[in-house]
Parts: sequence; structure tokens; C-alpha cells
Amino acid sequence: MALGSLGIRLLPVSSPPNSSEISLPFSSRRAIVFAPTVLMASLLAFPVPSFAALLQLQDEVPQEEDRIVGLFQETSPSVVCIKNLEIAKKPQNPSEEAMLIEDDENAKVKGTGSGFIWDKFGHIVTNYHVVSALATDNSGLQRCKVNLVDVKGNGISRDAKIVGFDPEYDLAVLKVELQGHELKPIVFGTSRSLRVGQSCYAIGNPFGYEKTLTAGVISGLGREIPSPNGRAIRGAIQTDAAISAGNSGGPLVDLYGHVIGVNTATFTRKGTGMSSGVNFAIPIDTVVRTVPYLIVYGTPYSERF
Repeated sequence: MALGSLGIRLLPVSSPPNSSEISLPFSSRRAIVFAPTVLMASLLAFPVPSFAALLQLQDEVPQEEDRIVGLFQETSPSVVCIKNLEIAKKPQNPSEEAMLIEDDENAKVKGTGSGFIWDKFGHIVTNYHVVSALATDNSGLQRCKVNLVDVKGNGISRDAKIVGFDPEYDLAVLKVELQGHELKPIVFGTSRSLRVGQSCYAIGNPFGYEKTLTAGVISGLGREIPSPNGRAIRGAIQTDAAISAGNSGGPLVDLYGHVIGVNTATFTRKGTGMSSGVNFAIPIDTVVRTVPYLIVYGTPYSERF
């Protein structure tokens, strides 16, 4: 196929000038004498880095990697994996219900999501759309199981109950009972001072792969995204850190491991199912204002009046 048919044109090659028409400003002997002077001037203009500077430059990359590794090790114990289960049949009595809860073979996984530990009392924050089936279920067939670790690193799997939710901000709070286990709540940051270009990291369980870290930057601020009830969530954080199915409800953290948002949505090219790198999180300042009301009252502040 010709390049022209692809809309590509090669630049024309200019002919070299006639050597007889070139006028040199000095003789070849002067050029030989002048060359070292030019070389010395170029070295002075662009000094060669010292050995110490080279060592410092080589150390910067490992130090940055160590910081990110430490960030993940410090933050990931506060991140949980949420599995939505559907029981094959409705339990008829409390003993049968207890048996079905313990026997996962009687339940089908309908979806997975992420969340993070809010406090030491077992409250977990996630997206409403992650657990919406549980919030609206009246049949008793929906269950929610949470995989998490305690401060000693022990893996734990428990059923969780929904204690409050706010579809307008796509937030929900779960509660797990963990007598004898101490949990590690996530460390809160703030979203009011975020700047476009600063580093951020998403931790969650994309496609069921638990405790996954993706890296990116803050791509935009003050975005508007749809909520599950059809209204707009304003002030969302845009990031290019990969957020895929299963990441929803997990934390978006800054370089210090402080949570700055709740990973919520991704812009997907129609018909592909692939993320375009345009992802969104609910600002942590909005979450901090909303979650305490969900824990105490089960509903957002706006619905109390």
C-alpha cells in the first residue's frame, strides 16, 4: 500500500549546496585551533554530573519504589473484599438460616466489590451500588460476605449487615461482628486541597483479584457523575489510576496512604467494556460528612427531616 493512500507524505530531500559556493569564515588551521576552545566552552555550559550526583540520581528511583511499597503494605490491611451472594433457597427457620450462612456452597456469587474499614467497631464503607441488592432485598435470599484481615494479619471471612445507605452519594455502610479480632481503620486525608497532577493510588479487588494496587495522578477536580438514584454527584475526583469492575467502594489514597476518595465509576467506551482511563472517586470530605449519619440513623441527614 502506498504511503500516499494513508495520508502520509514524505518530506522532500533538499539538495546539498555547491561546495564552491560555501564561504568558510576561517581556514582549516584556524578551525583546528578553535575546536578545543568550542569543546571547553560546551563542557562549561553543560557540566558533567559529579559522582555523588549520579549516586543520588540512582537512589531516587528505589526510594520512590520503597515509598509506594510501604504505602501499600500500610494501607491494604484496611481494604476489604465484598462478595454479594444469592442463597439458592430461603431458610425456613433460624437453625436452617445459620446452616446456610456457614455453607457457601448453597450460595451463588452475584458480584464483587471493595470497601475499607471505617472504625474499630467493624463498620465498613463502600458504594451503595455494590450492595444495592442487599439494601432492597425483602426475600431473605441476598447475603453479603466480607473478606478482611485483622491487625495481626489473620485472614477473616464474615457475613456483613447493611446499617445505612445513601443512593444520592452512592455510599453505604456495612457492619461485621469480629469478637476477639482487632481491625485497622484506614487513615483519613482530605480532598479540599487536592491538586491536578499529584500522585494517587487505587486499592481494591478488580475482577475479584484481591488487594490490587494501581497508580496514577489526579486528572481533574469538580467533576459531575451520575448517582444510582439518577441525580448528579458533584465535586467528584477524576483520575487515570485504573478502576475496573470490583474496585468500586475501595479507597483512592494519596502518596502518604491517606484516603482521599472512594473509587466509584469509570468511563467505558460503548460496546467495548474497556476503561478509557477516565475514572472517578467520591471526595473523602463528602464521605466524612455523610457516613456518621448512616451509622447512627441508617439514612442521610437530608432524609431526617
